[in-house]
This record gives sequence, structure tokens and C-alpha cells, in this order.
Amino acid sequence: MSAANSDATTGRTPSGRWQLKDIVLVVVLGVVFGVLYWALVQAWGASRLLFGDLSEHVLAGGWLIVAPIAIAIIRRPFAGIAAELIAAVIEFIFLGSPVGPMLAIAALIQGAGSELPFALTRYRNYSWGIFAVSGLLGAGLVFFWSAYRGGWYGTDLFWIRFVIQAISGVILGGLLAKVTVGGIHRTGVVDNYAIGRETR
Repeated sequence: MSAANSDATTGRTPSGRWQLKDIVLVVVLGVVFGVLYWALVQAWGASRLLFGDLSEHVLAGGWLIVAPIAIAIIRRPFAGIAAELIAAVIEFIFLGSPVGPMLAIAALIQGAGSELPFALTRYRNYSWGIFAVSGLLGAGLVFFWSAYRGGWYGTDLFWIRFVIQAISGVILGGLLAKVTVGGIHRTGVVDNYAIGRETR
């Protein structure tokens, strides 16, 4: 079986046991993407000022990307949720995100939504479709939390907001994550993790 095909569906269920290197990598990914997420907040704020409130949903999928990346490399339960939570902590505690501590709740919802499709395949399927559904669920679930906080329920633009955010989730939080994982994998730096062992 080729590496490309086995990367999509390994046919094996990874062990749920975490190793120290898995924990370290999740922390590193969380820190790196916490910084990137903070930078995205700056772009998000500028976008709202220039183009209005609807534009914020165009970038929403960008805050999902670390979860599927962590899951695909480590292939352990809760890797995506942990990575999102760590990124949120870095973003609002150390970098002072204007979103504040409520960001942790959003991160938990995003991480859970992004991880669910992989969990349903018992962490065996890493196809384009699964990544796309991951981005869709992550963006979709957190949208309803944001809608509650933002008072969007009952407004005329509610479903337009949802559709824009869902598309963003699929593209930025799903398909871009798949491309990123492929690029990291090809460098060989993660060969000693589950992604490397299970695609040989």
C-alpha cells in the first residue's frame, strides 16, 4: 500500500496510550498555533472594521486548524481538544486576546467538533472527506455558541453567517489542515509519531 493511501485509511486503531513525546508535541503545536491565532485575531478585527461584521466569518475556520493537525500526527483521543485549549490559553493569557477567557469555551467546542469525525472512525481514517467534515463540525458547533454570545439568533443574517462560517471551516479548518499535515509529513520530522509508523 502506498504512503498516500495508507495515510487516508490505516485500517488499524491506534492505541489510546499517550507517550511523553505526544504530550510535548501537542504543547508545541498549541503554543505555535496560539501565536498564529492571536495574529489571526488582529486580521479579524481589521476585517470587521473594513468590511463589516459578516467578514469575521470568512476567517473563522482558521481557528480550527490545529485540532486536525494534532489528531492526524499523534492519532490519540483528545489530541485535537487539548491542542485547541492550549492554543486558547496562549492566545488570551500570554498574548492578551480581546476575546478574553471565554475563548477557552469556544476552543473546547471547536476542538470537540473537529475531533468527532476522526473519533467516529476510531482514528483510522484521514481522508480529505474526514478533514472536510472535521472543519464543518468545528465551525458549525462553535457558531451556535458565538451566536448566543453575539445575539445573532432571530436576526435576518443568521443563516448567511452560518453558511459563510461553515464554508470557512471546511476550507481553512479542514482542507488546509490536510495540506499542512501532508507537508509536515513529507519533511520526515514526524516519522517517529503515529502518523509515521502507521503509514509505512
